[in-house]
Amino acid sequence: MKIKYILIALGFLITFNACEDEMNYDEFVSLDEEQVFSSFSRTMSFVSNIYNYLDYDFGDYGGAMLSSASDESDYVWTSSDIHDFYNGAWSASNAKSNTWNKSYEAIRAVNLYLDASEGQTFSDFKYNQDYNEQMERYERYQYEVRFLRAYFYFNLVRQYGDVPLVTKVLTEDEANSVFRTDKSEIFDFIVAECDSIVNNLPVTYEDLSYTETGRVSRASVLALKARTLLYQASSLFNTSNESSLWYKAALANKAVIDSCSQYGIVLGKYSDLWGTDNYKNSEMIFVRRVGSLNSLESYNFPIGVEGGNSGNCPTQTLVDAYEMKSTGLLWNEDGSGYNSNKPYEGRDPRFNMTVAKNGDTGWPTYNNSELQIFEGGANGSPISGASTTGYYLKKYVDASVDLRSSHVTDKRHSWITYRLGEFYLNYAEAVYHYLGSPDATSADFDISAVDAVNVIRHRSDVNMPSLSAGLTNVEFEAKYKNERMVELAFEGHRFWDVRRWKEGEVLKSVTCMKIEQKEDESFKYSRFEKERSWDNKMYFFPIPDSEIRKNPNLTQNTGW
Repeated sequence: MKIKYILIALGFLITFNACEDEMNYDEFVSLDEEQVFSSFSRTMSFVSNIYNYLDYDFGDYGGAMLSSASDESDYVWTSSDIHDFYNGAWSASNAKSNTWNKSYEAIRAVNLYLDASEGQTFSDFKYNQDYNEQMERYERYQYEVRFLRAYFYFNLVRQYGDVPLVTKVLTEDEANSVFRTDKSEIFDFIVAECDSIVNNLPVTYEDLSYTETGRVSRASVLALKARTLLYQASSLFNTSNESSLWYKAALANKAVIDSCSQYGIVLGKYSDLWGTDNYKNSEMIFVRRVGSLNSLESYNFPIGVEGGNSGNCPTQTLVDAYEMKSTGLLWNEDGSGYNSNKPYEGRDPRFNMTVAKNGDTGWPTYNNSELQIFEGGANGSPISGASTTGYYLKKYVDASVDLRSSHVTDKRHSWITYRLGEFYLNYAEAVYHYLGSPDATSADFDISAVDAVNVIRHRSDVNMPSLSAGLTNVEFEAKYKNERMVELAFEGHRFWDVRRWKEGEVLKSVTCMKIEQKEDESFKYSRFEKERSWDNKMYFFPIPDSEIRKNPNLTQNTGW
């Protein structure tokens, strides 16, 4: 049975050009399928609306990012429900996420589009000058929405494991009687969809007669496939450690690297990964264009700076992951060169790009004072909202946004969905597990795991010492996981990485820094732990209780 009426917003578009990223909500009207899909503009609007379901995390939990439910950061304000992830309040009736409903709404829209829009000719517009151009777009939309459906299924399987696989429009009764599909079948579906559509999407939209940005490209499809296969090969899903899954993951991630080289997608500066124009960065494969805002800055500019409300404060756990620049060793490794009296000197350059520390100047740009995060300082405790960890967040936060009452500005923000750096790391992990050694290569894989990680470490404004050949497997795994934590900090990976590795125990506490100013105005630095709760049931989210009450065929995840 088809839906008789569709609620759409006339004039609601996500515009994909460089000049405008705003989403405009105008009047709502009820139109039947024929009316929607007989007009190209309404068809385009329908597809664009599905893009609006793409996820991003500039503070999804009342200002808190998911990083604050991992060991990357700690959220200052106790009122945020981000703390429910580790304070015992997480449950099926407090499921902590709208991913289930949001994803299935988007999937339903895709299924409706594929069913109802098929075979349209827009004959009423065939004499329009841009008719051929519009038909070209229309023919491509079916592949774009299939990518989006596969993307949403990846989010679902990552979060819940087994989930219902639905590829047609269901009636309400049908929707409330579906069963969960085994996670392996979901993974296989995503990969098959990617293989089916990849050659039907353009390498770039720059060669087209019309300009569009923010749309799915061929590299985006390869990236989704590669990330999917990495997850499928990981311990949480690959319980028997099947070598063939690591092989597929290594091949897929190498395909991303090789294709990016052909498509002109190359590593750029780390500092250019965020900011107003980050979507233009040479490393970007696909970004979620969010639009102009300043809420991210309001949530994260330091308390004590006008307009700053504090929020996601990087942990000492994360800070400790930044090696010493001169030696490539961690702070607590012999011979690292770490100076406990000057703990921030000589660190991996990505540290200063990511974390605002005591004594920093010009953060944000309009702040003319040094940050005083020490106890009793202008930005430190006991001020309400002061950092709980000894640090404030820089990464993704735009220092040029002005929150002073007389100068309030906002800036364009874009969330990184896929970028090249991730896939060097994904490849390193997969090829290491498949070949069994960090230095190994083969006919299929001419880049070793160590060499792939070193590509990341050697980007122009980072230039960290190379990981050396001859590392043991244990040594390499530790170095690799540390590198991934540093490189991908606050990009939405760490929360999921520790789960797919089945290393959730690391989330049982986070290390923080207490800073005290001495009489001679030097500082005393003291580490302390903040305890959190962890239970192995947390590897997967609970299925929302509201969904199980509607559909008795849904079973709950173990432990919930």
